[in-house]
Amino acid sequence: METDVLGTPYESLTLPLPDDDEGEVVATLVRRRAEKSSGRAVLYVHGWMDYFFQTNLADHYVERDFDFYALDLRKYGRSIRPHQTPYYCATVAEYFPEIDEAIRIIREEDGHDKVLVNAHSTGGLTTSLWAHQHRGEGLVQGLYLNSPFFDLNVPWIARTALADAVGILGQRRPRTPLPLELPSLYGRSLHRDHDGEWDFSLDWKPVGRVPLLAGWLRAMRTAHREVQAGLSIDVPVLVQCSTESFHGRTWDEKIMRADAVLDVEHIARWSPRLGRHVTLVRIEGAVHDVVLSAEPVRKVAFAELDRWMSTYLP
Repeated sequence: METDVLGTPYESLTLPLPDDDEGEVVATLVRRRAEKSSGRAVLYVHGWMDYFFQTNLADHYVERDFDFYALDLRKYGRSIRPHQTPYYCATVAEYFPEIDEAIRIIREEDGHDKVLVNAHSTGGLTTSLWAHQHRGEGLVQGLYLNSPFFDLNVPWIARTALADAVGILGQRRPRTPLPLELPSLYGRSLHRDHDGEWDFSLDWKPVGRVPLLAGWLRAMRTAHREVQAGLSIDVPVLVQCSTESFHGRTWDEKIMRADAVLDVEHIARWSPRLGRHVTLVRIEGAVHDVVLSAEPVRKVAFAELDRWMSTYLP
């Protein structure tokens, strides 16, 4: 490993992966070791249009003697290459090889026997399906999902009609831009140059609007249907999300204390379908990335995480 862009004590390792239809593909594994070795590790997987920069999350884990790892998935953040379509996949299973390799390194090369997967938004969707596929193998001992993306934040009729139309278009012309965009308000609420407190690369996590591609949306809807049909994840799962969503299109201070990306009622509805042992904790005042909420709110989130870990990952 070499020194990461975050600087010491973060290290990063490029993971070569098989080429796809756009050419070279890599993922990036970031590591920060705890001062005291405990045999426990956490692997963080980011959401859409995102990458690992949440050092406050890493701080929390290493203070509890977890070695911290984070994946920048293919075509995201540290792993984007100039010839690639950023953030694109045709199926969430495309990300399974880098998760497999990261877990192999954590367990076999770095010697951890207890691993927690901590994932956010689309990362929560992807890792849920990954954990379902690997049930019975003992690769991980728990999942912590931060506002997982289990449904589209649009009315029911749009979700159903849109899914049919996008499915056809996404199969025939997968990189066709759709007249749908993630609102820029959420990014503005986070970045310190706007209304937030966090510093992150605007090249890797843009504040402006980014069009959705038909093939990507088709992949998400396929994954949503799998979750909604029911999974059999065989390890304890903690799901955290806000108590409220923000559906506005213009700036409002409410965006600083609600989920401005997903409908939290969808998260609450579908989380029990993950497996037989799911804990749902809804946190008042939380934003979409719960650990980037205002300090009093994220303290509550971390306290709830600690309580859950003390029971299931002692």
